Amino acid sequence: MPPANSRPHPLQLNGAGPRPAKVDTSYTWLAAYFMLNLSLTIYNKAILSTFKFGFPWTLTGIHTLCSGVGAYIMGRMGYFTPATLGEHENMVMLMFSFLYTMNIAISNVSLHEVSVAFHQVVRAMTPVFTIAISILFLGKRYTTLTYLSLMPLLLGVYMATVGDYSYTAMGFFLTVLGTVLAAVKTVVTNRIQMGRLQLHPLDLLLRMSPLAFVQTVIFSWMKGELDEVVSFCKTEMSASLIVALLVNGIIAFFLNFVSFTANKKTSALTMTVAGNLI
Repeated sequence: MPPANSRPHPLQLNGAGPRPAKVDTSYTWLAAYFMLNLSLTIYNKAILSTFKFGFPWTLTGIHTLCSGVGAYIMGRMGYFTPATLGEHENMVMLMFSFLYTMNIAISNVSLHEVSVAFHQVVRAMTPVFTIAISILFLGKRYTTLTYLSLMPLLLGVYMATVGDYSYTAMGFFLTVLGTVLAAVKTVVTNRIQMGRLQLHPLDLLLRMSPLAFVQTVIFSWMKGELDEVVSFCKTEMSASLIVALLVNGIIAFFLNFVSFTANKKTSALTMTVAGNLI
């Protein structure tokens, strides 16, 4: 007989065996993020070269529209339950969608003022700004090894893009501003999902995408692109292009979903580093 004061191991209570270890799926989500990001980039270039569809704001609008529709369908199918948000939380969603749109807008504008090589080198600094924002506003701390591990990454981007580093004063300012906004967006995405709101990635996508779509259409109209798209559709639109754009939007939906999920399961810093490797 066992001693009177012996207690059963917690895993042996009610005849239960050892519980399986929790599987870390963060690497799987990061791998999916790499694949989808690369696929969408290649697909965008294919649409541009095959159909001469050179309307970046319209393409972004299609991405946000399909992301919103996809998230809505997933919600109706029961994959997540939309959270109940108050006025303050809805304002946060509005500001987040505006941040998302402005990040795209400033990145597009800055490309016209600087060389591609200079743009890539500055954008490679996104992890550095992410660390600075996390330290200043979230009180996070990083080890010396983390700082040292970023050096090969930054050096690698510089070596891969060495060439014509031409830029205007406004281009320099906009490129740096766009890089800061990219870091802020990644940090905010993580906080919305991991902080007080605790939003499901699909719930965040459902709330952000329609707002970003409206803002993208407004920017397209302000840039004069909307009128060009209308003229293009009257003369060049075909069934094959419609299908190609629809597939493009579907890929964008899955990329946004995977990106938000990977951000939630890893960290803002990990996502910015991963973005530099693509």
